[in-house]
Amino acid sequence: MNERITVPTVRAIGDKGEQLGIVATVDAIKIAQDAGMDLVEVAPDATPPVCRIMDYGRYKFQQEKRQATGKKHQATVTLKEIKLRPKTGEHDFMVKANHIRQFLEKGHKVKVTVMFRGREIVHSELGQKHLERILEMCGDLCAMDAPPKMEGRSMHMLLSPAKKH
Repeated sequence: MNERITVPTVRAIGDKGEQLGIVATVDAIKIAQDAGMDLVEVAPDATPPVCRIMDYGRYKFQQEKRQATGKKHQATVTLKEIKLRPKTGEHDFMVKANHIRQFLEKGHKVKVTVMFRGREIVHSELGQKHLERILEMCGDLCAMDAPPKMEGRSMHMLLSPAKKH
C-alpha cells in the first residue's frame, strides 16, 4: 500500500469503484492522499497491477468484524462423559440419564462409560444392560456413533445429538 508499491504504473480504481485508468504510481498515491485515503494494491499479478483508493484502516476493521461474526455463529461440539458402575442405584442412574438428555439437547456429544472394578468384570452383561437402557431413554434425542464395546476394565459407547430437520 502507498509508498510500498514499487511498479511505475498501476490501473487505479477510485473510492466509489470508478475506473481512473492507467496512471503513474506517484500520481495515484497523490490522488489517494488528496482524498485522505490510501492506495492499496488489490491485484498484484495483473499487468499493470490493480490498485484501489480506500480507507485501509476502515477496511481492516470491517474484515475483522466480519470474521468475528463468522466465529460467533460457529457451533462448537464438545464431548461430555458420564461414568456409571454396574451396581449404580436406580435413582443415581435416572439422574445420570437426565444429565445425558440435557447434554444431547444442548448439542454436545456424550460418551457413556461403565467402569468395572475387581470381579465385576465377570458380569459385563450388567454394564451392557445399563447402556441399552440409556439408549432406550435417550433414543429420540441421539444417534449412536460408536456401539458399546469393552476396552480394558470399562465398556463405553458414544452418542451424538440427532439431526434436527
